[in-house]
Amino acid sequence: MVLIEVERVDFPSMRLCSWLANSFKAFHEPSFRGMGGFRFLEHMSDAFIEAWGDSFEEAYVEAAKAFYELVSSMKGVEPRVERVVEAEGRDLQELLYDMLEKLIILFDSEGFLASRIEVEELKRETGENYLRLRLLGEPYDPGRHRHGIHVKAVTYHLMEVRSEDSRKVLRFLLDI
Repeated sequence: MVLIEVERVDFPSMRLCSWLANSFKAFHEPSFRGMGGFRFLEHMSDAFIEAWGDSFEEAYVEAAKAFYELVSSMKGVEPRVERVVEAEGRDLQELLYDMLEKLIILFDSEGFLASRIEVEELKRETGENYLRLRLLGEPYDPGRHRHGIHVKAVTYHLMEVRSEDSRKVLRFLLDI
């Protein structure tokens, strides 16, 4: 028998995903009782996020918060400017995709960071869902805000929207 020694390969994306999963310890070990939240799950090369809440409104807000914690941080962001994001979808997954895509576009085009996020309206009807978010925040300032990870896109891969007893859970993958 011939043994071949193989050198361990440490891919940068693997280090990044471990960093993501471990950097947000407050969100990593969730308590699902009575409040919403989010956590970063392990993934080889992208940001895999689970957001939850007692309602779909709360779960979608937590998903938006996770996005902003990834690209920078909501900490230290002043509520100086208001933005409205409207998303539509034939089902709740498409609604989540559209919301995240619009948040990415808002950040890429204006550098907008949110400090407060609230759902103004959520309509859930067969074949026609609508979400209106009100965001308060300000443009990204490298002197004041943490530099996070650039999000290229949202994907349907591994996306889930489900109801578990009294909580609503959203899982999604962001291409980084």
